[in-house]
Amino acid sequence: MCQNNILRKPRTDSRFAFTLVELLVVIAIIGMLVGLLLPAVQQAREAARTMQCSNHLKQMGLASLNHESSNRILPSGGWLYSVDGDPDMGFGAKQPGSWHFNLLPFLEANALWQLGLDGNKVADQNIKNANETRSKMSLPLFNCPSRRAAVPYYARGGDGINSTTYLNNMAVKGDYGGCTGTQWLYVSVGSYQAGLELSPTKLGYKPAESGVAFVASEVTIGEIRDGTSNTFLCGEKYLRADRYMPSSSADSYGGGDDRCIWQGFDNDTLRRAGKEYLPQQDRIGVDLDYYFGGPHAGALGMGMADGSIQRISYSIDGETWQNLANRADGNAVTIP
Repeated sequence: MCQNNILRKPRTDSRFAFTLVELLVVIAIIGMLVGLLLPAVQQAREAARTMQCSNHLKQMGLASLNHESSNRILPSGGWLYSVDGDPDMGFGAKQPGSWHFNLLPFLEANALWQLGLDGNKVADQNIKNANETRSKMSLPLFNCPSRRAAVPYYARGGDGINSTTYLNNMAVKGDYGGCTGTQWLYVSVGSYQAGLELSPTKLGYKPAESGVAFVASEVTIGEIRDGTSNTFLCGEKYLRADRYMPSSSADSYGGGDDRCIWQGFDNDTLRRAGKEYLPQQDRIGVDLDYYFGGPHAGALGMGMADGSIQRISYSIDGETWQNLANRADGNAVTIP
Protein backbone atom coordinates (compact mmCIF):
# COMPACT_ATOMS: atom_id res chain seq x y z
CA MET A 1 0.00 0.00 0.00
CA CYS A 2 1.23 3.36 -0.94
CA GLN A 3 1.10 6.03 1.57
CA ASN A 4 1.43 9.65 0.72
CA ASN A 5 3.72 11.28 3.11
CA ILE A 6 2.70 14.91 3.09
CA LEU A 7 4.80 17.31 4.95
CA ARG A 8 2.53 19.71 6.81
CA LYS A 9 3.62 23.12 7.97
CA PRO A 10 3.03 23.76 11.60
CA ARG A 11 -0.04 25.87 12.40
CA THR A 12 0.60 29.45 13.19
CA ASP A 13 -1.76 31.69 15.20
CA SER A 14 -3.01 34.54 13.01
CA ARG A 15 -4.40 36.60 15.94
CA PHE A 16 -2.68 39.84 16.85
CA ALA A 17 -2.37 41.48 20.34
CA PHE A 18 -1.68 45.03 21.53
CA THR A 19 1.69 45.70 22.91
CA LEU A 20 1.91 47.43 26.26
CA VAL A 21 3.05 50.65 24.61
CA GLU A 22 0.08 50.65 22.21
CA LEU A 23 -2.33 50.03 25.09
CA LEU A 24 -0.92 52.94 27.06
CA VAL A 25 -1.20 55.22 24.04
CA VAL A 26 -4.88 54.27 23.56
CA ILE A 27 -5.61 54.90 27.24
CA ALA A 28 -3.88 58.28 27.04
CA ILE A 29 -5.91 59.28 23.97
CA ILE A 30 -9.17 58.25 25.65
CA GLY A 31 -8.19 60.25 28.74
CA MET A 32 -7.53 63.33 26.65
CA LEU A 33 -10.88 62.99 24.87
CA VAL A 34 -12.72 62.62 28.18
CA GLY A 35 -10.88 65.67 29.52
CA LEU A 36 -12.03 67.69 26.54
CA LEU A 37 -15.59 66.38 26.69
CA LEU A 38 -16.35 66.86 30.40
CA PRO A 39 -16.08 70.68 30.42
CA ALA A 40 -18.37 70.82 27.38
CA VAL A 41 -20.91 68.59 29.15
CA GLN A 42 -20.69 70.69 32.32
CA GLN A 43 -21.16 73.89 30.32
CA ALA A 44 -24.19 72.42 28.58
CA ARG A 45 -25.70 71.41 31.92
CA GLU A 46 -25.05 74.83 33.43
CA ALA A 47 -26.59 76.50 30.39
CA ALA A 48 -29.70 74.36 30.91
CA ARG A 49 -29.81 75.28 34.60
CA THR A 50 -29.41 78.97 33.76
CA MET A 51 -32.31 78.73 31.33
CA GLN A 52 -34.42 76.99 33.98
CA CYS A 53 -33.49 79.70 36.49
CA SER A 54 -34.64 82.39 34.05
CA ASN A 55 -37.87 80.45 33.58
CA HIS A 56 -38.44 80.57 37.36
CA LEU A 57 -38.12 84.35 37.28
CA LYS A 58 -40.48 84.44 34.30
CA GLN A 59 -43.14 82.53 36.24
CA MET A 60 -42.78 84.87 39.22
CA GLY A 61 -43.09 87.86 36.91
CA LEU A 62 -46.27 86.55 35.32
CA ALA A 63 -47.68 85.68 38.76
CA SER A 64 -46.96 89.25 39.92
CA LEU A 65 -48.83 90.66 36.92
CA ASN A 66 -51.76 88.33 37.62
CA HIS A 67 -51.67 89.53 41.24
CA GLU A 68 -51.82 93.09 39.94
CA SER A 69 -54.74 92.27 37.63
CA SER A 70 -56.71 90.79 40.54
CA ASN A 71 -55.81 93.27 43.28
CA ARG A 72 -54.73 96.38 41.32
CA ILE A 73 -51.39 96.34 43.16
CA LEU A 74 -48.15 94.39 42.87
CA PRO A 75 -47.31 91.87 45.62
CA SER A 76 -46.47 93.52 48.92
CA GLY A 77 -43.19 93.03 50.77
CA GLY A 78 -44.98 92.16 54.03
CA TRP A 79 -44.43 93.50 57.53
CA LEU A 80 -41.26 92.11 59.13
CA TYR A 81 -39.45 88.81 59.59
CA SER A 82 -41.14 88.37 62.98
CA VAL A 83 -44.47 87.72 61.22
CA ASP A 84 -45.34 84.87 58.86
CA GLY A 85 -48.03 84.90 56.22
CA ASP A 86 -51.71 84.71 57.18
CA PRO A 87 -54.30 84.01 54.44
CA ASP A 88 -57.02 85.63 56.53
CA MET A 89 -55.27 88.98 56.04
CA GLY A 90 -55.71 88.97 52.26
CA PHE A 91 -53.34 90.97 50.06
CA GLY A 92 -51.62 94.33 50.10
CA ALA A 93 -50.45 96.28 53.14
CA LYS A 94 -52.60 94.18 55.47
CA GLN A 95 -50.77 90.96 54.56
CA PRO A 96 -47.87 90.29 56.98
CA GLY A 97 -46.32 87.53 54.87
CA SER A 98 -43.52 87.79 52.35
CA TRP A 99 -43.48 88.82 48.71
CA HIS A 100 -43.30 85.11 47.86
CA PHE A 101 -46.27 84.27 50.08
CA ASN A 102 -48.38 86.79 48.16
CA LEU A 103 -47.55 85.04 44.88
CA LEU A 104 -48.75 81.57 45.90
CA PRO A 105 -52.40 81.81 44.71
CA PHE A 106 -51.13 82.98 41.30
CA LEU A 107 -48.69 80.08 40.97
CA GLU A 108 -51.36 77.38 41.23
CA ALA A 109 -50.45 76.89 44.90
CA ASN A 110 -53.63 78.17 46.51
CA ALA A 111 -53.81 75.18 48.86
CA LEU A 112 -50.42 76.07 50.32
CA TRP A 113 -51.45 79.72 50.71
CA GLN A 114 -54.74 78.76 52.41
CA LEU A 115 -53.17 76.80 55.26
CA GLY A 116 -54.59 78.32 58.46
CA LEU A 117 -57.52 80.05 56.72
CA ASP A 118 -60.35 80.20 59.27
CA GLY A 119 -61.71 83.76 59.15
CA ASN A 120 -59.92 84.83 62.34
CA LYS A 121 -57.56 87.77 61.90
CA VAL A 122 -55.63 87.05 65.08
CA ALA A 123 -52.33 85.37 65.85
CA ASP A 124 -53.93 82.31 67.41
CA GLN A 125 -52.66 78.75 67.72
CA ASN A 126 -54.35 77.74 64.48
CA ILE A 127 -52.25 80.07 62.33
CA LYS A 128 -49.12 79.16 64.31
CA ASN A 129 -49.69 75.48 63.59
CA ALA A 130 -50.38 76.26 59.94
CA ASN A 131 -47.18 78.28 59.63
CA GLU A 132 -45.20 75.47 61.21
CA THR A 133 -46.55 73.14 58.52
CA ARG A 134 -45.98 75.68 55.74
CA SER A 135 -42.39 76.27 56.89
CA LYS A 136 -41.54 72.80 55.54
CA MET A 137 -43.28 73.25 52.17
CA SER A 138 -42.25 75.25 49.09
CA LEU A 139 -42.32 75.32 45.29
CA PRO A 140 -39.36 74.28 43.08
CA LEU A 141 -39.47 77.58 41.20
CA PHE A 142 -38.36 79.48 44.33
CA ASN A 143 -34.95 77.78 44.18
CA CYS A 144 -32.19 78.07 41.61
CA PRO A 145 -31.28 74.65 40.12
CA SER A 146 -27.59 75.60 40.24
CA ARG A 147 -27.83 75.86 44.03
CA ARG A 148 -30.32 73.61 45.77
CA ALA A 149 -33.71 71.88 45.79
CA ALA A 150 -36.94 73.15 47.37
CA VAL A 151 -36.61 71.25 50.65
CA PRO A 152 -36.18 72.40 54.27
CA TYR A 153 -32.72 73.51 55.41
CA TYR A 154 -31.30 74.54 58.76
CA ALA A 155 -32.66 77.98 59.63
CA ARG A 156 -32.89 80.52 62.41
CA GLY A 157 -36.06 82.27 63.45
CA GLY A 158 -39.49 81.08 64.40
CA ASP A 159 -41.10 82.14 67.69
CA GLY A 160 -42.59 85.17 65.94
CA ILE A 161 -45.97 86.79 66.36
CA ASN A 162 -47.84 84.09 64.45
CA SER A 163 -45.21 81.37 64.08
CA THR A 164 -43.75 78.65 66.25
CA THR A 165 -40.19 77.40 66.61
CA TYR A 166 -39.19 75.61 63.43
CA LEU A 167 -39.40 71.88 64.02
CA ASN A 168 -35.82 70.51 64.08
CA ASN A 169 -34.63 74.06 63.24
CA MET A 170 -35.54 73.42 59.60
CA ALA A 171 -37.43 75.64 57.13
CA VAL A 172 -37.74 76.20 53.39
CA LYS A 173 -35.71 79.02 51.86
CA GLY A 174 -35.65 80.95 48.60
CA ASP A 175 -33.02 81.96 46.05
CA TYR A 176 -34.85 84.97 44.59
CA GLY A 177 -35.95 88.30 46.03
CA GLY A 178 -38.21 91.17 45.14
CA CYS A 179 -36.56 94.52 44.45
CA THR A 180 -37.04 97.03 47.25
CA GLY A 181 -35.19 99.82 45.44
CA THR A 182 -32.23 101.60 46.98
CA GLN A 183 -33.55 102.08 50.52
CA TRP A 184 -33.72 99.58 53.35
CA LEU A 185 -35.82 100.43 56.39
CA TYR A 186 -36.61 98.05 59.22
CA VAL A 187 -39.47 98.59 61.61
CA SER A 188 -40.50 96.86 64.81
CA VAL A 189 -43.75 94.90 64.59
CA GLY A 190 -44.93 93.38 67.85
CA SER A 191 -48.55 92.59 67.04
CA TYR A 192 -51.12 92.41 64.26
CA GLN A 193 -52.39 95.83 65.30
CA ALA A 194 -48.92 97.36 64.95
CA GLY A 195 -48.57 95.79 61.53
CA LEU A 196 -51.92 97.16 60.35
CA GLU A 197 -50.76 100.65 61.29
CA LEU A 198 -47.61 100.49 59.16
CA SER A 199 -47.24 103.25 56.58
CA PRO A 200 -44.38 103.36 54.05
CA THR A 201 -44.64 107.15 53.94
CA LYS A 202 -44.32 107.47 57.70
CA LEU A 203 -41.35 105.12 57.60
CA GLY A 204 -39.51 107.58 55.38
CA TYR A 205 -39.81 106.03 51.93
CA LYS A 206 -39.65 108.55 49.11
CA PRO A 207 -41.74 107.52 46.09
CA ALA A 208 -39.03 108.48 43.60
CA GLU A 209 -36.42 106.35 45.41
CA SER A 210 -38.38 103.17 46.00
CA GLY A 211 -38.61 99.89 44.17
CA VAL A 212 -41.72 97.78 43.73
CA ALA A 213 -41.82 95.88 47.06
CA PHE A 214 -41.01 97.04 50.58
CA VAL A 215 -42.60 97.22 54.03
CA ALA A 216 -46.40 97.21 53.65
CA SER A 217 -46.06 98.22 50.00
CA GLU A 218 -48.98 98.63 47.61
CA VAL A 219 -47.31 99.70 44.38
CA THR A 220 -49.51 100.05 41.31
CA ILE A 221 -48.44 99.74 37.69
CA GLY A 222 -49.23 103.44 37.26
CA GLU A 223 -46.63 104.32 39.89
CA ILE A 224 -43.88 102.75 37.79
CA ARG A 225 -43.45 105.95 35.80
CA ASP A 226 -40.03 104.98 34.41
CA GLY A 227 -41.71 102.16 32.50
CA THR A 228 -42.27 98.55 33.49
CA SER A 229 -39.64 97.33 31.00
CA ASN A 230 -37.05 99.58 32.66
CA THR A 231 -37.78 98.69 36.29
CA PHE A 232 -36.63 95.67 38.27
CA LEU A 233 -39.32 93.49 39.80
CA CYS A 234 -37.25 90.65 41.23
CA GLY A 235 -34.01 88.79 40.73
CA GLU A 236 -31.52 86.25 41.97
CA LYS A 237 -30.19 86.82 45.48
CA TYR A 238 -26.51 86.79 46.28
CA LEU A 239 -25.70 83.88 48.59
CA ARG A 240 -22.53 82.54 50.15
CA ALA A 241 -21.44 79.64 47.98
CA ASP A 242 -20.42 77.57 51.01
CA ARG A 243 -23.77 77.94 52.79
CA TYR A 244 -26.34 76.83 50.25
CA MET A 245 -26.99 73.83 52.47
CA PRO A 246 -25.87 74.78 56.01
CA SER A 247 -24.85 72.08 58.47
CA SER A 248 -26.61 73.73 61.42
CA SER A 249 -28.98 76.59 62.20
CA ALA A 250 -26.03 78.69 63.41
CA ASP A 251 -24.22 78.03 60.13
CA SER A 252 -27.18 79.46 58.19
CA TYR A 253 -26.74 82.93 59.66
CA GLY A 254 -25.60 85.65 57.30
CA GLY A 255 -26.06 86.33 53.64
CA GLY A 256 -29.78 86.93 54.01
CA ASP A 257 -30.52 83.22 54.05
CA ASP A 258 -31.33 82.31 57.64
CA ARG A 259 -35.15 82.49 57.71
CA CYS A 260 -38.20 80.89 56.16
CA ILE A 261 -39.31 82.14 52.76
CA TRP A 262 -42.85 82.90 54.04
CA GLN A 263 -41.83 85.45 56.70
CA GLY A 264 -42.33 89.17 56.06
CA PHE A 265 -39.99 91.95 54.96
CA ASP A 266 -36.36 90.91 55.29
CA ASN A 267 -33.21 90.48 53.23
CA ASP A 268 -34.20 86.82 52.88
CA THR A 269 -37.07 87.84 50.62
CA LEU A 270 -36.14 91.30 49.27
CA ARG A 271 -32.89 92.88 48.08
CA ARG A 272 -31.47 96.33 47.31
CA ALA A 273 -30.04 97.55 44.05
CA GLY A 274 -28.04 100.76 44.26
CA LYS A 275 -24.59 102.09 43.44
CA GLU A 276 -23.25 100.66 46.70
CA TYR A 277 -24.95 97.32 46.09
CA LEU A 278 -23.79 96.17 42.68
CA PRO A 279 -24.62 92.55 41.77
CA GLN A 280 -22.06 89.93 42.72
CA GLN A 281 -21.39 86.34 41.77
CA ASP A 282 -21.66 83.91 44.69
CA ARG A 283 -18.41 83.48 46.61
CA ILE A 284 -17.13 81.32 49.43
CA GLY A 285 -16.78 83.01 52.81
CA VAL A 286 -18.26 86.38 51.77
CA ASP A 287 -21.58 87.65 53.22
CA LEU A 288 -23.36 90.32 51.17
CA ASP A 289 -26.72 90.29 52.89
CA TYR A 290 -28.53 92.92 50.84
CA TYR A 291 -27.16 92.29 47.34
CA PHE A 292 -28.56 90.67 44.25
CA GLY A 293 -26.31 88.08 42.62
CA GLY A 294 -26.15 84.50 41.50
CA PRO A 295 -24.13 81.33 40.99
CA HIS A 296 -23.98 81.69 37.21
CA ALA A 297 -20.86 82.92 35.46
CA GLY A 298 -20.88 86.38 33.90
CA ALA A 299 -24.43 87.49 34.64
CA LEU A 300 -27.47 87.09 36.89
CA GLY A 301 -31.14 86.90 36.02
CA MET A 302 -33.43 89.85 36.77
CA GLY A 303 -37.17 89.97 36.20
CA MET A 304 -38.60 93.25 34.97
CA ALA A 305 -41.96 94.71 35.98
CA ASP A 306 -43.41 93.93 32.54
CA GLY A 307 -42.75 90.23 33.04
CA SER A 308 -39.68 90.05 30.80
CA ILE A 309 -36.34 88.56 31.90
CA GLN A 310 -32.93 90.14 31.45
CA ARG A 311 -29.47 88.66 31.98
CA ILE A 312 -27.50 91.45 33.67
CA SER A 313 -23.71 91.48 33.73
CA TYR A 314 -22.02 91.63 37.13
CA SER A 315 -19.93 94.47 35.70
CA ILE A 316 -22.95 96.69 34.98
CA ASP A 317 -22.44 100.41 35.51
CA GLY A 318 -23.54 101.53 38.98
CA GLU A 319 -25.67 104.41 37.69
CA THR A 320 -27.57 102.14 35.31
CA TRP A 321 -28.06 99.47 37.98
CA GLN A 322 -29.49 102.01 40.42
CA ASN A 323 -31.78 103.60 37.85
CA LEU A 324 -33.24 100.20 36.98
CA ALA A 325 -34.05 99.66 40.66
CA ASN A 326 -35.98 102.94 41.02
CA ARG A 327 -39.48 102.89 39.62
CA ALA A 328 -39.93 106.64 39.22
CA ASP A 329 -36.66 108.58 39.39
CA GLY A 330 -37.14 110.01 35.89
CA ASN A 331 -33.69 108.98 34.67
CA ALA A 332 -33.44 107.55 31.19
CA VAL A 333 -31.87 104.11 31.13
CA THR A 334 -30.92 101.52 28.55
CA ILE A 335 -30.41 97.92 29.61
CA PRO A 336 -26.94 96.88 28.40
